[in-house]
Amino acid sequence: MGEGRWRTAGGALLRVIVVWAVSTLTMLALAGLLPEFQLQSDDGDSITRTALTAAWGAGAFGLLTALVWPVVVRALLLVPALLLGLLVFFLNGSLLLIALWLIPDGRGAANPETAVVVAAVMSAVASATSTALAVRDDNAYRRRLSRLAHRRRRRRGDDGGGSGPPGTVFVQLDGVGHEVLRRAADRGVMPTVAGWIGATHRLTPWRTDWSSQTGASQLGILHGSNHDVPAFRWYEKERGRFVVSNRPAGAVELQRRAIERTGDGGLLTVDGASRGNLFSGGADQLALVLSMAARRGRANRSRAGYFAYFSDPANAVRTALSFVAEAGREIGQSTRARLRGDRPRVGRGGLYPFIRAFATVVERDVVVAAVMGDMLAGRTAVYADLVAYDEVAHHSGPHSRDAERVLKRLDRSLALIAKVAEHAPRSYRIVVLSDHGQSPGETFRGAYGLTLKDLVRAGCGLPVSRRAERSRSGAEARDAARDALRSALHVRLDEEGAEERPVPGSDPIVLASGNLALISFPDVPWRMSREEMDRRHPALLSTLADHPGIGFLLVHSERHGSLVLGQGGVEVPVAGLKDGDGGPLADFGTGAADAVRRTDSFPHVADIMVNSMHDPETGTVHAFEEQIGSHGGLGGEQSQPFLLSPFDMSPPVEVGGELVGAEQVHRVLRRWLRECQGPQVPIGPREVSRPGGRRDVPGTEHPLPRKQA
Repeated sequence: MGEGRWRTAGGALLRVIVVWAVSTLTMLALAGLLPEFQLQSDDGDSITRTALTAAWGAGAFGLLTALVWPVVVRALLLVPALLLGLLVFFLNGSLLLIALWLIPDGRGAANPETAVVVAAVMSAVASATSTALAVRDDNAYRRRLSRLAHRRRRRRGDDGGGSGPPGTVFVQLDGVGHEVLRRAADRGVMPTVAGWIGATHRLTPWRTDWSSQTGASQLGILHGSNHDVPAFRWYEKERGRFVVSNRPAGAVELQRRAIERTGDGGLLTVDGASRGNLFSGGADQLALVLSMAARRGRANRSRAGYFAYFSDPANAVRTALSFVAEAGREIGQSTRARLRGDRPRVGRGGLYPFIRAFATVVERDVVVAAVMGDMLAGRTAVYADLVAYDEVAHHSGPHSRDAERVLKRLDRSLALIAKVAEHAPRSYRIVVLSDHGQSPGETFRGAYGLTLKDLVRAGCGLPVSRRAERSRSGAEARDAARDALRSALHVRLDEEGAEERPVPGSDPIVLASGNLALISFPDVPWRMSREEMDRRHPALLSTLADHPGIGFLLVHSERHGSLVLGQGGVEVPVAGLKDGDGGPLADFGTGAADAVRRTDSFPHVADIMVNSMHDPETGTVHAFEEQIGSHGGLGGEQSQPFLLSPFDMSPPVEVGGELVGAEQVHRVLRRWLRECQGPQVPIGPREVSRPGGRRDVPGTEHPLPRKQA
């Protein structure tokens, strides 16, 4: 025992000396290459004196980095993540300037710009040297992982005996559809996934709800209910507010409603960890969880994920360098796409290169590191979301080379997680899944020269932009609106003989969620009926339903109940919708009727639900946002995510069965956790506290007020 400890201590001391020596040589080399960086006095020094100065400076920089960096990073947890990545260079440069100031006789000097460069290079070299030494000594690497895991278990009061049920890691590849994953595996783009499929894991497709987006899917997967989530963003009339899934306030409210409805904390309620997600799943261990991001003080443990990662200066510098490289890569790729004249194409300027770099580098690095830490700590269940592919596919296309390169890097992250599992104190089962896919296609604006909002306003006879007026669709809509309004202005008699004229109202609210859009009339407190819309805007519904870029509409009729409207005046009652019966939903595949029927039952379904066209031969749709890879509605690969699970778990569905909806996926994951005595312990029906001391029974609805007769 004693001999082993001395050997370990000796090995650690040797590694410190080697890293110090390499850092010293790096500082000497940089002093020779950079004229603004000096390690000599003004009169010049001998080689030996200069080497000692470099050794002093390298040692001081390394010591400051080890002692000061964790404190500085903890102090910066309130800084937005995007700025934190950029501040890494400045902080490192500042530490180097302090280290040079500590050199005796003032022999070290550099201007601030040069200090940033020198500090970045030295940190990168030191990190590479440490990594290389660990790789060469595999036993030392294994011992380091074991010690780290032992310390974490000891802090948690766990004896770490290694026995007990296996843990489960759920890795969500955001936006990766079933066919995209299958093609990437078959073509060797994702060798790790390819090695799992059919050998250790089964690949199962599943079908999303109508709202095929992360807010609805992940809420259903983690909390068991996505009831009343009609889209990514929507307007709630009774509150006069917008709900947006990827805003902290929206995520908090959606999670609260799901817990209230189910009476259960979520999938990860006991010994669980939530990493990079919109929702917590009831986990106590959090990192980059949006629903917790709005909390202040110690209640916000989500930001601690940044500290755990960036407290290591080598991690910080490596991620910062990768961040800059990724932003440059995006600028280069978008420039080449523009020069080639690629179509479809959307704008990728402004802040987008940095947003992409955050999603593909910072978020990935922090989340993967957090997952590895969870495994080394022996946590029972971990759910992590990697958003890199989804972000790139929106702007480059889901089948583009840019998106394919991201898949390669995600595959390497999966391989790293699997490697760390070999060193964990318990065995782990790795489940990979996605929340939705993406469907390609030109944007609605790119195809027709106007936005859906322009088309709606034109159909209502409201002013639109000059560009929209000049477009063919805009001109036709305005002409139809004029004709309809001219006819409606003639005095008409209602059933009781009273005069009835079109009633002016407020402008409609048009919200896009991929190729799904929601139109609401905020001055009408209830769900506005088709008859009311026809009286107010006689040309609107026909303008939308007959447009070639729109597949179908969902509205409510006072006389016929809810209706699906299609081109040529086709009307189908929602109650009678069936797959395979033709009609407006014919191009949208199996399950479209049930998906529309379920959304129609939501309290916050919009006055008009609009789904774009879908070409079943090409799989293309028209996004109502500026995205050439989109999701959020029906049509194509966006509704077909996947579930990749180990064979030692029970099959997700019976042979010949189909996995439909995020809530059913939640039930499958709960079953798997129960099979290995996982963390899901139902809280059971209970009262749920609400702000202000009010308490409600779970499942209480808050529907829109009914129209008064």
